[in-house]
Amino acid sequence: MEATESRKLPRVPENLLKKRKKYQGLKAAEAKRALEEKRKTQPGKKLKFKRLETFVRNSKRKLRDDCRLRRMEIYKKKVPVNATRGLAFVARVANIEGISQTVLRTIKILRLGKIFSGVFVKLTPSSLKMIQIIEPYVAWGIPNLKSVRELILKRGQFKKKGRRMAVTDNNVIEEQLGKYGIICLEDLIHELYTTGEHFSEVNKFLCPFLLSVSRHAAINRKGYRTEVGDPGNRGTAINQLIRQLN
Repeated sequence: MEATESRKLPRVPENLLKKRKKYQGLKAAEAKRALEEKRKTQPGKKLKFKRLETFVRNSKRKLRDDCRLRRMEIYKKKVPVNATRGLAFVARVANIEGISQTVLRTIKILRLGKIFSGVFVKLTPSSLKMIQIIEPYVAWGIPNLKSVRELILKRGQFKKKGRRMAVTDNNVIEEQLGKYGIICLEDLIHELYTTGEHFSEVNKFLCPFLLSVSRHAAINRKGYRTEVGDPGNRGTAINQLIRQLN
């Protein structure tokens, strides 16, 4: 057999190689300009400067909360639950910056993520313990039937497809809670006020109430104290606060 001839690589013209090199350089420059423009329009997250006093204040708050929780563990007291009036209304009236994880978890469980929001809570030993943990940040008490009715009629909302909607249609109530025998607004109010068998289902159906407060209350500390008062147990005086913020 004759020896096979060596294969030759195809030659590329010099002018074509120069065009390719120039094109690659243009693409690299264009990509660099695009990245620089993107950085100009979408700057990175700026560092937020915090004063030393902020860290000291937050540290003191955390130590205070931890001390109170340890004291509660040492001196456990059984708080009697009023069986005939087992409903409480809890409203968050203070900021919760720089606090312990236990308080944050309790706030999340009670769905009080926003300031000037409120929820109904069924009074039990466990729920009373949670309220005591977050008492420096909330005002709570025993609402009457009129307060419950006015809150639901004016600020009652539920979520549908991720959007808040007012509770104004009995058909929606029957669709969501009809399997529990709750088919209208009056049934819903009665179930909440009497803390009935399906209280938790009705309470989960309702979104936390967004209360109304004057603008100065969130800015001016003196105006804030005048508007909503100090946190803590208000007892039946919570009805006055509900009418004030409803």
